Amino acid sequence: MNDVLRQLTELLNPQTIDDDHFRCESQDLGFRAMFGGQAVGQALASAMKTTPVEGDWSPHSLHVYFLLPGTVSDPVFYQVERLRDGRSFCNRQVKAIQNDRVILTMNCSFQIHEEGFSHQAEMPQVKGPDGILSQLELARMFRDYFPDKVRDIYTADKPIEMRVLDPVNVFDPQIQDPVRYVWIKATAPLPDDDNLHRALLAYTSDFNMLATSLHPHGHVYGQKGMQMASIDHAVWFHRPFRMDEWLLYAIDSPNASGARGYSRGQFFTQDGVLVASTAQEGLIRYVPEVAK
Repeated sequence: MNDVLRQLTELLNPQTIDDDHFRCESQDLGFRAMFGGQAVGQALASAMKTTPVEGDWSPHSLHVYFLLPGTVSDPVFYQVERLRDGRSFCNRQVKAIQNDRVILTMNCSFQIHEEGFSHQAEMPQVKGPDGILSQLELARMFRDYFPDKVRDIYTADKPIEMRVLDPVNVFDPQIQDPVRYVWIKATAPLPDDDNLHRALLAYTSDFNMLATSLHPHGHVYGQKGMQMASIDHAVWFHRPFRMDEWLLYAIDSPNASGARGYSRGQFFTQDGVLVASTAQEGLIRYVPEVAK
């Protein structure tokens, strides 16, 4: 495992304070505030530490509200409430607290493995990951265009490789359909720890979602006058997967209104198995006066 991936796995491994309280560090990804996916992954990882000892419990869904922006310089404390422990399902509520303020709440549900009916959506017919430049490679090609304060962050080695089909030119965005296809994979092999792979997918699922809702409007994150922030986020886990094998993140945005953009996504393995689904709504407010 390389250094940047090891740092991310450590970031998503909460330090236990007691049975229901955990502590995590923060990381600066150049987004002004703490990356929302970090809090999602850490909250899920904290909840997974509280499932019953007996039984093979797996998360099947999580629902998050982002209440306040987090800082990148202060630790985050996660408080887990055990709402219910049943025979087939158990439920947890998690609060992320930073500097004595609740910045995120999560409700998540776990299930013991059970066989049942099965069907799934078909994987979109798109080009595979081979031969597609990663977001990091594109950032390094245009490194001189980034502001000095974020240039090194945007062009540093990444723990998760993301290869976007038909990427938006962030320096000259054009109107396009509200869809995005991203091949995603950890940059080194990972241990056989299902909970780690789930936390990593939860973390990664916050990338690219809100940006897709800007496609029909010819704007991108980071433009002057553009205010963007995730409001809520949901993930459903369907089938086993590995984050060190290619996954296609297929995202579309069926609606934007009221200064909010709504996006939904599906994670497929390279051979077409649907392993997880996502949904998110976020603030996409444009203030032309600020952009001038």
